[in-house]
Amino acid sequence: MVGDQVRWAEVSSDEGVIEAVEPRRNLLFRQDEWKTKSFAANLDQLLVLVAVEPVFSESQLARALIAAESAGISASIALNKTDLPGIDAQRARLQPYRDMGLHVMELALKADPEGSRALLAPWLDGKRTFVLGPSGTGKSTLINLLIPDALAQVGDISQALNSGRHTTTTTQWYWMDAQRRNALIDSPGFQEFGLQQIEPAQLPLLMPDLRMHAGDCRFYNCSHQHEPGCGVRTAVDAGLISAQRYRIYGEILSELSTRRW
Repeated sequence: MVGDQVRWAEVSSDEGVIEAVEPRRNLLFRQDEWKTKSFAANLDQLLVLVAVEPVFSESQLARALIAAESAGISASIALNKTDLPGIDAQRARLQPYRDMGLHVMELALKADPEGSRALLAPWLDGKRTFVLGPSGTGKSTLINLLIPDALAQVGDISQALNSGRHTTTTTQWYWMDAQRRNALIDSPGFQEFGLQQIEPAQLPLLMPDLRMHAGDCRFYNCSHQHEPGCGVRTAVDAGLISAQRYRIYGEILSELSTRRW
């Protein structure tokens, strides 16, 4: 898996054999009813990249953040293309995430590359960062801005793998500096983000805005759907939890409660 730490023995000047895989401290993955798709292991942080255009799916954003929370991986959001006219509407959609304490950055990777680089650089320093986001948000632009020799790195890896029997995935690791302190991991595209690895009762605890009010419920096993004295629904009615976030919670809870095993 990309990000794994391994012990290996050199066989010749340009070949080696993996002898063991060290224990992982975390693994970011998604799981639906049929299969599990692992992204990368041993991550320091996740960057979910969304954009003013195309309009992002808040459900997919929420699911990625829940997966990261479940894996114990710190997450931040970056809103790209902030030079476009629709910025105010998309900024408003991300306000609930700011309110729950998530780090939200605003970038214009093409219109203001140097400003974007200056904003990202200290946050990326000394970290292994996994970049996740739908097509069209600017992931390639971000990679090429921060890693000018990205294509050369891909070529070197492809050439090395070609000599063996391994198959590659679209997840790609890039070193950002010669000292190999900073790494960016580019993610494969996806259409769905299943969370079948999560137990229904665990779900609200992985959503910071719901978790903040779940302790106010009358019943310890409250589903936050219909029970009287529910602290979460009271917070929704008071505007402390956004109606959209609560709708997403209900959507995911329904999926997890009706799984086939």
